Amino acid sequence: MKSKTAKETLAITTKVVLPHETNSLGKLFGGALLAWMDEIAAVSAHRHSKRVVVTASINNVSFGQPIDLGAIVTLEAKVSRAYTSSMEVMIDVFVEDRLTAEKKKSNEAIYTFVAVDQNGGAITVPELIPETDEEKERYEAALRRRQLSLVLAGKMKPSEATELKSIFS
Repeated sequence: MKSKTAKETLAITTKVVLPHETNSLGKLFGGALLAWMDEIAAVSAHRHSKRVVVTASINNVSFGQPIDLGAIVTLEAKVSRAYTSSMEVMIDVFVEDRLTAEKKKSNEAIYTFVAVDQNGGAITVPELIPETDEEKERYEAALRRRQLSLVLAGKMKPSEATELKSIFS
């Protein structure tokens, strides 16, 4: 199985916030944004694995700034690390200034996907090769996040979480 670079998994989509996607304050529903993030993250995970992928977890969502009705929103997703059958995908959400076209990061999230076969069973995915400094930072941090999740879920002993130990020693 051929390794892939993080840039090969990049998926980008742009949306306009429509009235049916907003709350009574004229702001984008958080649930609508979550659905958009899930969709673009699935595209990224598919690009990495070339398999059907399913959402395993939403590990973190940061609603940094509200998004207004009519806003132009760009979502960028990229696999940050691949494991045996799962992939961590980071999604960055940007809102475009209507006058200057400058994009400002407003939200971000981390999703985990699992590649599955035709019967829904987990299937092996390629190794991910980070290239840029940001990709390398996200790659390293992904292992700490994974170990923390496993420890909290009782699937890993704290003494086995080597990456977490390195933070505290």
